Order: sequence, then structure tokens, then C-alpha cells
Amino acid sequence: QVQLVESGGGLVQAGGSLRLSCTASGRTFSSYGMGWFRQPPGAERQFVAVISRSGGSASYADSMKGRFTISRDNAKKMVYLQMNSLKPEDTAVYYCAARAVGEPDFGSWGQGTQVTVSS
Repeated sequence: QVQLVESGGGLVQAGGSLRLSCTASGRTFSSYGMGWFRQPPGAERQFVAVISRSGGSASYADSMKGRFTISRDNAKKMVYLQMNSLKPEDTAVYYCAARAVGEPDFGSWGQGTQVTVSS
């Protein structure tokens, strides 16, 4: 398994930007598909974005398209989530997750980082 640690959360005004980072440990980072998820207060966890092992393809939840960008640097074992035009409804704990080759689900999760967007 891979260990994940998120950082970069905080308080931002609506319309602002934040960049979340996820640091991975382990020698086989490039063999994992990586994703970002979030859990708003009192709500279920939601899919945000996913990126392929090579970083060549990514997909997003509809409400994040055009505002959020997922990227990765396999040499640094890092995954990023650039969030622009933030809205109060983006307030949530954001989690980084890893999915091993051949696995249907994300099996490794970070502890989460809080993002709060004020109106």
C-alpha cells in the first residue's frame, strides 16, 4: 500500500483559489491511479477528480469541471488539486486516494485537509 498525506487546505473567500497537495510514500507510486474526494459537512463523501497513472488523462465531477485541475508528478510522488473560483459549497474535507493497478476501488486514503470557503 501507499501512504498519503494531504496539505494545503485552509480558509479562503469565495472566488479565491487554493492548491492542495498530496505526498505519497512507497516505491511504486506511478503504478497507482490517484484521486481526490471530498466530504462536505453532514454529507456523504463525493468524487472530485481522478488522474491516470501516467498523468495523461483525468476526469472530473461535473460541478468541478473548468474550476479544478488535478495533476501529478511521479518523480516527486505528488498529486495536486488546483481549485479556482471557489464557492461556499466547496467547503469540505478533501481526501487524496490511491487505486492500485487492477483494483476497482481506492484502497489507500489520506487523513484529509479542511477547505473552508467563506461567502
